[in-house]
Amino acid sequence: MDYQPRLDDIRFILHEVLDAPAQLQALAPFAGTDAELMEQVLGEAGKFVASQIAPLQRTGDEIGCTWDQGQVTTPPGFKAAYAAFWQGGWPALACATEDGGQGLPAVLEAILYEMLSAANHGWTMAPGLLHGAYECIRHHASDALKATYLEKVATGEWLATMCLTEPQAGSDLGLARTRAVAQTDGSYRLAGTKIFISGGEHDLTDNIVHLVLARLPDAQPGPKGLSLFLAPKVLPDGQRNTVHCDRIEEKMGLHGSPTCVMRFDEATGWLVGEPGRGLAAMFVMMNAARLHVALQGIGLLEAAWQKADAYAGERRQMRVPGPRDNTQAADAITGHPAMRRLLDTQRAWIDGGRVLAYRTAMELDIAKHHPDATRQASAQRWCSLVTPVLKAAFTHQAFYGASECLQVFGGHGYVREWGIEQIVRDARVPMIYEGTNEIQAIDLLVRKVLADGGAGMAALLQDLQAGLDAGHPGDADVLRRFADLRELTALLAAASRTNPVLACEAADDYLRAVALALLAWAWRRIDSVADDAPRWRQASAALHLRVLPEFDMRLGIMRGQCTPAPAVLV
Repeated sequence: MDYQPRLDDIRFILHEVLDAPAQLQALAPFAGTDAELMEQVLGEAGKFVASQIAPLQRTGDEIGCTWDQGQVTTPPGFKAAYAAFWQGGWPALACATEDGGQGLPAVLEAILYEMLSAANHGWTMAPGLLHGAYECIRHHASDALKATYLEKVATGEWLATMCLTEPQAGSDLGLARTRAVAQTDGSYRLAGTKIFISGGEHDLTDNIVHLVLARLPDAQPGPKGLSLFLAPKVLPDGQRNTVHCDRIEEKMGLHGSPTCVMRFDEATGWLVGEPGRGLAAMFVMMNAARLHVALQGIGLLEAAWQKADAYAGERRQMRVPGPRDNTQAADAITGHPAMRRLLDTQRAWIDGGRVLAYRTAMELDIAKHHPDATRQASAQRWCSLVTPVLKAAFTHQAFYGASECLQVFGGHGYVREWGIEQIVRDARVPMIYEGTNEIQAIDLLVRKVLADGGAGMAALLQDLQAGLDAGHPGDADVLRRFADLRELTALLAAASRTNPVLACEAADDYLRAVALALLAWAWRRIDSVADDAPRWRQASAALHLRVLPEFDMRLGIMRGQCTPAPAVLV
């Protein structure tokens, strides 16, 4: 069964839970973006994804990409599908109209990429970095570079890469050794090797725009000595640049996406932004990518859930205990408590995740366009604090939740025929790329929360409390978690002053606790507007019974870390 976008669920979160049309129409650039337009865009996006991209999922995995003397060929159907994608205007949804884009809200692009990732993660890796590359070039490149590359990247006519990692420099980019030497014509010569470059070489577009971190000869050591350069596969005069794909990796999953080893052999490039400010320019690209990676997690989990739910509705085994549901085949395992536990728990993560991810996409536009500076600041705070939580928590859940969905199939899930094992394999790498989940946790706690003594996190929680009523049992539960999180943040801030390693030790538990508190808030929003259909009632029950109790466990672990171990008498 190919993935099918569940547009009714998406519309419910977007319109009923988040009131997105009204929120966005309050921003000047989107005054004409009403519910009808959003419905039309999402409807056409769903049709395109279901008809053009989802059917290529298995082909991409089983045939994969091939490398021959530096040339990479993508699986059958990928090139034609990508041509239809960019010519249909899909990469340009949220790009500015003056750059060839459609000027639509970021949340529509976010939902598009959630659907694409669910349908075919390997194929979606190709355009996955386009918007981040577009923002990077738009904000930091020279006018000359923009004139040549900005519209091509905005429309997706040319794809882009992000060349950071080197064999000795993974998460620690300060160890990067690729060098850049200035030339008399204003260009630079780049020399070095980059690894794990998604889409570093392929046959999908005529040109590939590589954004490369490199070090100038007089640069200081460490991350502050890195500059950013644009080095295209094909130079403006039509000649091939000396950028070579030495091989593609043999991987656990994502066979439809070429992961390349790229060698820059005195390749021609141009500086993007200021010397020594390469990471600042690149982070524009990386932050956009991290929200999309979180949406990959949600999409992959949705795809796994769809397969498991469909299989459970047809598979008949031992008699299901308890009353029968007349909507299902007699004794179909979908009614078995063990299967309902698995399915409903993943549903709780998917729906709550959508509330948080779609809200984040909306906050990106609010931060740019809202007329009130205070509201802009709160939106920026949301994006800064919530993005690493989304990236880490929902890529984690994509892998482990997809594995739970495989369990529904029993032995059939372990064989290729049903397609669920591919999702499990594909879902493993989002926990690693665009900053590992451990890096996301450290970024959250050390660089963002403790840096201001927890004031930003306290302000975020205060914003979320608006509209909650301590007298309502559901609201009171959310408020209790917020209070616990504030108390725990203060405790960590105090204990970290005398224990320099505590924050890194506690970071993963802290991020997980924040994710669960936000998930509780998101589901309170869902519960307040959802009807009493089993679809929502069962997922909400699973959330409270099987997901949220982890919050108190995480708090207990961190409180123990903040308390010195008692002396042991010998």
